Amino acid sequence: HHVGLKNVNVYIKEADLATSPADKEEMRNSRIKRRVYELLSKAATVHQENNDNDRKELHFVFFRKPTKFLPSEDGSTVGAMELEKTLLKDDGATGKQVAVGTGEFEELKCGIVLKSIGYKSLPIEGLSFDKYRGVVPNLRGRVLSSESETATVEPGLYVVGWLKRGPTGIVATNLHCAEETVDSILEDDRKGLFTDPSGPKRQGRRGLLEILEQKNARYVPFDGWEKIDTKEKADGELKNKPREKITRWNELLEAAREG
Repeated sequence: HHVGLKNVNVYIKEADLATSPADKEEMRNSRIKRRVYELLSKAATVHQENNDNDRKELHFVFFRKPTKFLPSEDGSTVGAMELEKTLLKDDGATGKQVAVGTGEFEELKCGIVLKSIGYKSLPIEGLSFDKYRGVVPNLRGRVLSSESETATVEPGLYVVGWLKRGPTGIVATNLHCAEETVDSILEDDRKGLFTDPSGPKRQGRRGLLEILEQKNARYVPFDGWEKIDTKEKADGELKNKPREKITRWNELLEAAREG
């Protein structure tokens, strides 16, 4: 594999690919990060000889955080992006490095901007939330009372997926992430954290359905999800694609009730 795009020259600044001891350590522990780094390094060193005007240029710019859009002179379109320079710092808690702003800014002229990483989880009432990272503070999936170092574990409360680690990774990442949380649940169960002899007997699925009924909550059971799945595939077929996603809550609930 390589970043081989037809008729496209790929540019990456050498300085952006320089690695610190901490970077090397992270890559040693992560095959995915190592693979990405190798691909980018390869792309940066492959400088095609022909300066053909037909070839397009793709520049990867790292260590920059978009801070605002700036209008063009006549104000009718975007004219530039303001970017804050960032650097990698050890975040202490997880031992991983995170990008932090340096307070230095620059402008990048442009005529169009496409936002592609716009996902951020939203807080849930009564649940601790790290606003900056958009995640629920947790320890291997166990929810913590806050993001401070003195935080305590909230018994019986667990988190998984992007709400646990932020919008990163691929399907396989979700798998590992889920396994880690499930391991924590099983470990807590073995320790007897869920069985309080004096407490009420837990009702499981039946109890959950009762609570949902009492709260008048609109929920989708598995056969409802199957109806959504069937409808999306059928709508997609009409447009010659695998499926046409339904993106609005009301339409999803309607599809789940149909049939």
